[in-house]
Amino acid sequence: MIPNLQLDRRALKPLIPGRPSERSAWAVGPRLALGILLSVSVVLRLLWSAGMEVCNDEAYHYLFSVYPDWSFFDHPPMTMWLEWLGITVCGGWVHPFSLRLAFVLLMAGSTWLMARLGGRWYGDWAGFYAALLLNLTIYYGGAGGFALPDPPLLFFGLLTITALGNAMIGDPQRTLLWVWVGLAFAATLLSKYHAIFLPMGAALYIALTPGTRHLLLRPGPYVALAIGSLGFAPVLIWNAQNEWLSFVFQGSRAVGMEFRIVGLLSTLLGPVVYLFPWTWLLLVCLLFQRLRHFRSVAGIDRLLVCLAVVPMAFFLAVSCVRPMLPHWSLLGFVALFPLAGAKCAGWSTTNPAWVRRCVAGIVATILVIAGLTLAQAHFGVVNFPFKDPLTEASGWGSVAVELKARGLIGAPKTFLFTDRWYESGQLAFAVRNEVPVLCYNSGDAHGFAHWSNADDWIGWDGLLITTRDCPVEIDSLSGYFEKVEFVAEFPMSRGGTPFRNVRVWRCTRQVRPFPFRYGAN
Repeated sequence: MIPNLQLDRRALKPLIPGRPSERSAWAVGPRLALGILLSVSVVLRLLWSAGMEVCNDEAYHYLFSVYPDWSFFDHPPMTMWLEWLGITVCGGWVHPFSLRLAFVLLMAGSTWLMARLGGRWYGDWAGFYAALLLNLTIYYGGAGGFALPDPPLLFFGLLTITALGNAMIGDPQRTLLWVWVGLAFAATLLSKYHAIFLPMGAALYIALTPGTRHLLLRPGPYVALAIGSLGFAPVLIWNAQNEWLSFVFQGSRAVGMEFRIVGLLSTLLGPVVYLFPWTWLLLVCLLFQRLRHFRSVAGIDRLLVCLAVVPMAFFLAVSCVRPMLPHWSLLGFVALFPLAGAKCAGWSTTNPAWVRRCVAGIVATILVIAGLTLAQAHFGVVNFPFKDPLTEASGWGSVAVELKARGLIGAPKTFLFTDRWYESGQLAFAVRNEVPVLCYNSGDAHGFAHWSNADDWIGWDGLLITTRDCPVEIDSLSGYFEKVEFVAEFPMSRGGTPFRNVRVWRCTRQVRPFPFRYGAN
């Protein structure tokens, strides 16, 4: 039986940190337990990083480090800095391991921060369980070490939440604490645009909490916003130089007029998968319990609820009219993990054997999923009746080997290209950018539209690499090259087993620039 989730009024108040009567399901103390969690999770993620090929977004993000800039078309620059750090530490070695190294270490930092946040307000064991639950999810436990914007968003977002708690509840009179809020918020903004929901959540807390509005009369919040805005300057500089394309692109993803049931279901059910049903259910129950008793909820509980509600409500509303990626609302769930940690700490006191069995079962589930994922990505052991979800994270290394073996790489004034930005990213990573790789898509070339000028390639030959039979695209290219001809077809393979075909078209001597800027006609 799952222990009753019903909370009495006393359970709505934070536990006293580190009180002597705290017990747990484990024979070790909370600090040693956290050390074990940190060590094991880092080792497992490093092994995963070394053994798993890059996914589409990671391959594309690799090019951020190849073309460093103030910011990028779709993301702020933090991802670039972390990739550069990992590759530099590894002596310039470009590999999935080096690309992900800094992100793996940052996820370890997020684990520690979550433990500190939960421990600060609910007790050391609550902090440990909050960190454990965070790691025992599919998204943060598995993808937390990928070269994506989400690991830095998580780390600096937790840093901002911690600083907000200290500044707004711990000691509201100290302006210096707001400086830390501003610095953490600036770093979060430089990680992902979702950071904007953190000050919105803090503003909601002030609006709904009598006795806190005096904060608006003090310099602290304005100092924090000023520091955050100043830290956001690299993104503003890049956008000012590029027609504010990042904001146009991101804004277009939130505007629509037609009701979309698929988008709504994705936003509702996506977190169920990414967090596992049991963790999602616990977080949602705790949120609704506090919303039900919101008038009596105070302190850090109220702040965490406000920080959770804002991004959840926003993406739920937008998903009704625009397609949403299922993980976009997860920042709201992150704010609820300290509450879940406090609940689990209580369970570990009243029913330690049940807690041990649950943790063991979840760990075993994650290890099995990870093993199956690696096996599928490397060998394709399962023949799906629908599209294999791991085809986009497999096989591009074999394409690079085949292109080199056929002498298709290395010819003077010859570039490679695809008509999809994510495939161009995979191709660039596979050949380690030894030759120029472009994306010829007149509507959406993503960052490729900014990493070179269209005029640069006049007089060059191009090799179109595609996994599709695309006569329409070939016909459209004929107006930009003197001649377009089919030259090769070979299988893409994983573990030596072919699983889809690759076609190569030679495009001889480009005669006019291809309009690959975002939104071009």
